Amino acid sequence: MLAGTLLAWFSAISANAENFSVAGYAFSSPTGWKASPPSSSMRKAQFLASGKDGKSAEIVFFYFGAGGAGGVKANIDRWMGQFKNAENKKVEGKKVGGIKVTYARATGTFMSGRPFGTKVPKEGYALLGAIIEGKQGAIFVKMTGPEAVVEANADKMRAMVAGALK
Repeated sequence: MLAGTLLAWFSAISANAENFSVAGYAFSSPTGWKASPPSSSMRKAQFLASGKDGKSAEIVFFYFGAGGAGGVKANIDRWMGQFKNAENKKVEGKKVGGIKVTYARATGTFMSGRPFGTKVPKEGYALLGAIIEGKQGAIFVKMTGPEAVVEANADKMRAMVAGALK
């Protein structure tokens, strides 16, 4: 079973510090983002983006296969629900390279922690999420961290997504 899990993981992603693939799309991580081993089997790639003050935002790629993890609305609702009194909520859909991408943004107090586990409130946090409706199923990209760090890396994340879909 472990071998099967590892094989599935490696077939979904092959990663190094700069280039990696998820569900058949090749991504290039932006300069300054540090790759780290995924902290759970649900994560296909994981990065940290540092801010000027030494604080970091976390960027995570999730992929569950065709039809996995619910639809776009269910995931955006889940992401927004991770904020206590989410502010500045914005959801926008666009086509990139013929592929539908839905971006979601929010700021406020992020309730950090595993699903169904203890939550730690993180004030002044932001989310930028992208749901890529790919040929092999949706890819979920989620950046969370201090608002200034997320804002400083938002264009880099959008460019990374666009680069993989062109």
